[in-house]
Amino acid sequence: MTSSVIYEGNLRTICTHLKSGNNFETDAPIDNNGKGERFSPTDLMATSLATCMLTVMGIKARSLGFDLNGTKIEVLKTMNANPRRIASIDLDFHFPDSLKQTDEKTKIILKKVGEGCPVLLSLHPEIAVKINWAEWN
Repeated sequence: MTSSVIYEGNLRTICTHLKSGNNFETDAPIDNNGKGERFSPTDLMATSLATCMLTVMGIKARSLGFDLNGTKIEVLKTMNANPRRIASIDLDFHFPDSLKQTDEKTKIILKKVGEGCPVLLSLHPEIAVKINWAEWN
C-alpha cells in the first residue's frame, strides 16, 4: 500500500504516507461546505501536477549535470460548478536567475520531460492544462 486516509470529521482527512510516516491534512474548500484551512483534494491534484513536473525535470537536469534548485511553479486551479470538477490548471514557471540563461536545446529537453510527467498523462483530457514557460522563452 502507498498511503492511508482517515476521515477525522468536519470534512477533514489525515493522509499518511506509509513508508515514511509523513502525513498531512485536507479540508473541503469554503465553496463546498468546508473550512478551507488545508489543501482540498482538488488542490492536491493540481499541486501534484506541479510537483510531478518539477520532479521529472529535476531527474533529467541532474543527469545533465545541474539542478533546478529554486525553480517555482505557481498553480491556479479553476473549478466547474456542474458537474463539480476541475476545469483547468494553470502553471506559471519561475526560474532562478542562474537557470534563465540555459541553452535552448536543454530548455526544450526539460520542457518535453516535464510535459511527459505521469500526472499530466493521467489527467482527464477535458481538464485544460496551460503551462506558462514565459521566463524560458
